[in-house]
Amino acid sequence: MSGLAITTLGLSHFRSHKRARLELNGRPVAIHGPNGAGKTNILEAVSMLSPGRGMRRASAEDLARRPESLGWKITASLTSLGRNHEIETLSENAAPRQVRIDGKAAPQTALGRIARILWLIPSMDRLWIEGAEGRRRFLDRATLSFEPAHAEVVLTYEKAMRERNRLLKDQVADAHWYRALESQMAEAGAVIHRNRAHAISRLSEAQARAETAFPTAVLTLTHPDPAPEAPDDPDALQAGFAAGRSRDMAAGRTLAGPHRADLDALFAAKGVAARDCSTGEQKALLVSLILANGRALAEDFGAPPILLLDEVAAHLDAGRRAALYDEICALGAQAFLTGTGPELFADLGARAQWLAVQEEHQTSRIEPEEAP
Repeated sequence: MSGLAITTLGLSHFRSHKRARLELNGRPVAIHGPNGAGKTNILEAVSMLSPGRGMRRASAEDLARRPESLGWKITASLTSLGRNHEIETLSENAAPRQVRIDGKAAPQTALGRIARILWLIPSMDRLWIEGAEGRRRFLDRATLSFEPAHAEVVLTYEKAMRERNRLLKDQVADAHWYRALESQMAEAGAVIHRNRAHAISRLSEAQARAETAFPTAVLTLTHPDPAPEAPDDPDALQAGFAAGRSRDMAAGRTLAGPHRADLDALFAAKGVAARDCSTGEQKALLVSLILANGRALAEDFGAPPILLLDEVAAHLDAGRRAALYDEICALGAQAFLTGTGPELFADLGARAQWLAVQEEHQTSRIEPEEAP
């Protein structure tokens, strides 16, 4: 079994699953079934074993099975670096979700210290051609995988920025009200930038050292005008926030800082920006980055992450699908993969566990299968 793996997964009143229990052994998991059967919901449940709102960023209320809306619960047995953990995460009556690790209440951030979970979902296929927010989120998920405390730093920055924006909208001119908030933003903002830069460096190193069928992406962290002069220097950031107050007051919001950073990617072999690549090339670049993240984490964390690859075969030809499966198995990662038909996973064969998902009476049913 890999150094990081889910060995049992239980779902109760989660999305389309009324009750389900999976016994897993650390191998990749090939999940197939028709659209709407509940395959992605299994991956989403696994994503809730990490900090945050999961791979679809849904509210706790939206995760509850309809029409009962009784709340939901996910349980998992996790093997991580030679230790076994029992995890529960749940929500009752649309309340914020709770986390328990080994029977004790824990903050969500504690999940990031015992597990690393990465995902690639269809909504990310347009990552390179849509707004910067999605690319920041993608980068921050990668950054969080290397530095679990990154989430807390981002929350600190965003909380202080919301307070500052409130002052700006209210046209408060007294500098006294801004200094403490801008100091918090500057300290947190510098850490955010350094964490992101480290993540980009690790991804780049992992790509450069790998023999892979997927293209290398040259990554750059950019800022739109007005850009911070020294985004990793808290003193310079604080001075920039102070100097920009009149401009920000006119806009009613903070116009410069890590919350406006963007991630640029270049298809290295062609020298073409990712946004100008074909749909297939853009997908291949995303797969390349997820695999690079996995390789880097295998070194830094001590085990490859759990991978959630929803409809991963889309926009990948048969050759690249086979190459992806080979790289996942070589990495030793427990990957959950979904697709509409078993033929999409034929190259995995007995290297994977197989699950068929069907919908019966508005309830998802999961059946283990032998490898074809």
